[in-house]
Amino acid sequence: KELRRARALTDGPIAVNVMGVLSNAKDLVQTSAREGAKFIVSGASLPLRLPEMIDDETVNLVPIISSGRAADIVLRTWEKRYHRTADAVVLEGPLAGGHLGFSAEQLQEPEKYSLDILLPEVLESIKPFEDRFGRKIPVIAGGGIYTGTDIARMLQAGASGVQMATRFVCTYECEVAAEFKQAYLDSKEEDIVIIKSPVGLPGRAVRNQFLRNLDAGKLDKIICPYHCLATCDVATARYCIALALVNAYLGDMDKGLVFCGQNAYRINKIVSVKELIAELKAEIEAYPEKA
Repeated sequence: KELRRARALTDGPIAVNVMGVLSNAKDLVQTSAREGAKFIVSGASLPLRLPEMIDDETVNLVPIISSGRAADIVLRTWEKRYHRTADAVVLEGPLAGGHLGFSAEQLQEPEKYSLDILLPEVLESIKPFEDRFGRKIPVIAGGGIYTGTDIARMLQAGASGVQMATRFVCTYECEVAAEFKQAYLDSKEEDIVIIKSPVGLPGRAVRNQFLRNLDAGKLDKIICPYHCLATCDVATARYCIALALVNAYLGDMDKGLVFCGQNAYRINKIVSVKELIAELKAEIEAYPEKA
């Protein structure tokens, strides 16, 4: 339904992000391809088996990685098992929103794992695969990209593009509830926290009433309505992340988990996508060229 709605709104290519730990990941990938998606982006665990979920080589496969080592593991596995490589990779740094490919300890020292440090490592790690397959593998940098200056810096450092999410939540076009957007607008830097997700990874979110209730042990026992995560132990999980994310999307902040990037607290107004893009472009154009 969502893919058909998207296709009705644009002639451009459509991408779908599929979490690798979902119990129905293969079905989502195949349905996405059948309904016209041209890119499958996959993370929340190393997507080592993504190519076996789809045999349509016109669909671009884009793994999300968090280091040069992770990129090497994924691309080496794909080459050995499936005789193909990634069509691009998304490098998500430690300032990203949602699930993160870093340990809780690493997230205490984000400067050691900044995109400025990770990007050269990833570019170096993918070069042998580019050479063997005879084509460029674009690196898309994400996590903490907030301004046009950030974009220009990443492009100058060798990225082919950037991934941005947090800035686009507080746009008129974003379909989350007004309460979700207000959580960003009301947040202060100290409200942006790292949580432990039932997915098995740390995640970044806005500290709200739901998280305060979680810390106080006031949440109801889980009655699992989805069975969506292959990695989730319902007996020990402290909350259902699927339900919490849906609740937040719908605006129930007492029962909703509000994922966000580290810079969410910097947003102070709701704008149109057109305004935001114009602002970003102006900042990119004002960025000094490398000497």
